[in-house]
Amino acid sequence: MASSLSFSASPSGRPLLPCPFLRSRFLSRRAMAPRRRRAWPAAAVFVAAVVAVGFAAEAADMVQERLTVGMTIVADAASTGAGKSTPRSFFRSRGGVCVCMCVSPRRDPPCFLPSPLRLAVCLDGSPPAYHLHRGSGAGARSWLLQFEGGGWCNDVRSCADRAGTRRGSTRLMTKVEVFSGILSNLPSRNPDFYNWNRVKLRYCDGGSFSGDSEYRNGSSVLYFRGQRIWDAIITDLLQKGLAKAKNVLLSGCSAGGLATFFHCDSLKERLGGATTVKCLSDAGFFLDLTDISGNNNMRKFFSSLVSLQGVQKNLNKDCQNSTDCPYLCFFPQYALPDIRTPYFILNSAYDVYQFHHIFVPPSSDPGGQWSRCKMDPGACSTSQIATIQGLRSAMLTSLKQIEGKPEAGMFINSCFAHCQSELQDTWFAPDSPMIHDKKIAEVIGDWYFERGAAKEIDCAYPCDSTCHNLIPSDQDGISGAQSGNEFFSISCRKMVIYMYILLIALQII
Repeated sequence: MASSLSFSASPSGRPLLPCPFLRSRFLSRRAMAPRRRRAWPAAAVFVAAVVAVGFAAEAADMVQERLTVGMTIVADAASTGAGKSTPRSFFRSRGGVCVCMCVSPRRDPPCFLPSPLRLAVCLDGSPPAYHLHRGSGAGARSWLLQFEGGGWCNDVRSCADRAGTRRGSTRLMTKVEVFSGILSNLPSRNPDFYNWNRVKLRYCDGGSFSGDSEYRNGSSVLYFRGQRIWDAIITDLLQKGLAKAKNVLLSGCSAGGLATFFHCDSLKERLGGATTVKCLSDAGFFLDLTDISGNNNMRKFFSSLVSLQGVQKNLNKDCQNSTDCPYLCFFPQYALPDIRTPYFILNSAYDVYQFHHIFVPPSSDPGGQWSRCKMDPGACSTSQIATIQGLRSAMLTSLKQIEGKPEAGMFINSCFAHCQSELQDTWFAPDSPMIHDKKIAEVIGDWYFERGAAKEIDCAYPCDSTCHNLIPSDQDGISGAQSGNEFFSISCRKMVIYMYILLIALQII
């Protein structure tokens, strides 16, 4: 039985701090003014009252919005087998092929090493973790499990680098996470899932929770234990009420969205027929696609990832039987036909990660002719727009396989975005993206609870005026789902406006 350690956190997040430059300016003006008492004009009193009420409402909304949830460490998952010596029978590289040999690790070059040790650990050996916010009322027996995203590593160097970051170690992760969007606890912001048990599974294996191997080089070890991390967290959650769940939604963003394809059916089998299980992939439908120069770098990338991390044995067996290249089953378009559990695909037809790193990667644009277009879709030339439409066409062609399935759902908009379920502005807000007057949260809710049609495909760019085009500032890689930071910056801007209005009102007092 796995034990867990919890880090507590304030349910309301950090306190709202005043903008100091406004305070100092206000004080300086008051200090310079002669000290005399004057009656406030009625208009000034009214303006000040309205501003105060608006500011208080905004501050209250901010406090409510920033729900922070503490981390739970699955401690025993990392301790089983820890400290035991490395087996002498290991894998050595010969001509690029791993061959099993009984030799001393010190005298031979390192290679991919499947290990019998029952370790469920991150790349660096730290224990797995998750964040749980308990459900209540009618949602007490319903669970939403959200895989965190954050790219991958496909070779020893990139995985070793990753192990020294929050993407490869729970020791380096923040111990609290902001829950917003699909993880929000407010019915006004998350109407269908706000009172469910909501869990965020932290991502630290670099292989979308699918690998099961080790790499050893002397005393250095890289653990590729994504599959075991998933098993350990689910085992821990079963003891906390998941075993008695009535409804479950398995979801994820980006690399976490990809993970849902690997674990959807197995979760359904584990929970049994009495539980309704459905799965949602947000920005996880990564395409098997050639770039604008005719190269397919994603095939090479995923092939090396599957080989290094020992993923193949955990991929869908029916999918593997239908292809001569088992690593292709790491692509959702090939895995999806063999998944029996109901599925929903949430994706932008112009997903910015796939646009920047798969369809027009830096290697295909050495002259930087696409740089401005990547940073601002409005700066794209007519020919570039025509080329980008090819990305949308490839997405829609790959999704035709589920168009006729009544249990399937989709929301494919024409926004330049990546991950839209965890960000409140795109999930469910007054100005959220819409297709046919329906927001993402509404369509997904209709699909899960079978309230009506749940397949929405947007018109081609640039027809959609409701889009939030979220262009990443870091062009070197993906950073995963966005948190509540953007909400804070928006609220701070509103706060500044309120304070300036108040200062103007004070000038006429």
